[in-house]
Order: sequence, then structure tokens, then C-alpha cells
Amino acid sequence: MSDYKAEFVEFAIASQVLCFGAFKTKAGRMSPYFFNAGLFNDGDKLTRLGEFYAKAIVDSGIAFDVLFGPAYKGIPLAASIVVALAGQGKNVLFAFNRKEAKDHGEGGTVVGAALKGRVLIVDDVISAGTSVRESVELIRHSGAEPAGVVIALDRMERGTGTQSAVQEVREQFGIPVVAVVTLDNLLEFLERDANRQAELRAVADYRAEYGV
Repeated sequence: MSDYKAEFVEFAIASQVLCFGAFKTKAGRMSPYFFNAGLFNDGDKLTRLGEFYAKAIVDSGIAFDVLFGPAYKGIPLAASIVVALAGQGKNVLFAFNRKEAKDHGEGGTVVGAALKGRVLIVDDVISAGTSVRESVELIRHSGAEPAGVVIALDRMERGTGTQSAVQEVREQFGIPVVAVVTLDNLLEFLERDANRQAELRAVADYRAEYGV
């Protein structure tokens, strides 16, 4: 596991974005952990979050022309990532969408850079894949092509079938999905901490039952 991945898990726990306990998922399962990206809610956290995403994007080697953040959580993500990339000397265009089309001023649903060439989508997690599907449709409707998706955490968990939501997106759209960290990274982090063996056992048991 890369150093920055371990740092991200530690950062998410310290920010109470990643919590351990008993949490009911949309699928009705009782999960021993919960990831709430909405709690990256101040300037310092958002700055660091953008830096972690930027590292994952650079590591992935995915070539792209525009970064796209779907409304709503993807908007601050995209902004923080392009600022982090600019700090590395990589000036990147970004755009985001409105939930409803604007009928005055510049109009339309896309704000920021025009969607052209290869567009990289950024989001917090992929649950049902709805946000990704809507983003891909918008990008293709604009005459551009999706380059991939970058998320904070891949839960590596089965959906309604045998595949995870991430695997379904990869297969359906033929694009890569990159995660800053995966559930396997989380397990590796917990293994290293003697004080978190109870959490390790709970997460490992959940992975054994619902993982892909």
C-alpha cells in the first residue's frame, strides 16, 4: 500500500469521515464501517482531500482534458483537485453540472469549461452508479468521451448481483475506475494497528460475506 493511501485512511478516520460501528446500508446490510464524505467540511480538510485525489489521478496515468464533478458532491471535489494539480504545475480545466437547466444568462446545465475531448469524472463513492451513468450521458451528449472515474473509496462489495457497483461501471461503460483507497487498503491499515483488531475482525468478516 502506497504511503499516501495509508495517510488517507488515517486522515479519514481522524476527520470522522470513516467511522466504525453498526451502520445500515441502502441494501439493508449492517456494515461495520461507514464513509461520509460530506464531513470533509472545512478548508483544511478539503485542501488535503484534493491533494489525495490528485495523487491517485497522477498514479493512475489516465490521460484527460477536463475534470468533471457531478452535482452536488462532485463540485467541491473537482475544484479542490484542480487546485491541487495546479500546485504541481498541472493546470487542468474543470466543469460541473446543475441539477436543473438554467433558462437565462449563459443557460444550460454545464458550468465551467466546455466538455471536450476526454473527460475524467470525480465523485466520492459509487453506490448504485446512477451519478456515473448520468455523467457519462451528459459527457457523450456534449460530443466528448468519458476517460474514467475517480472515487475516494471502493467498498469492493456486491450489489444486487455478483458484481460490485465499481465493476458494473467498468463493464458497462468500458472505462477505468480509480479509487484513492479500497476496502483491501482499509484492511491492511487496520492490520497494522494493534488497537484496532476488533474493527479488523468485523470488517474482514463483512468482506468475506459481501465482498467481490
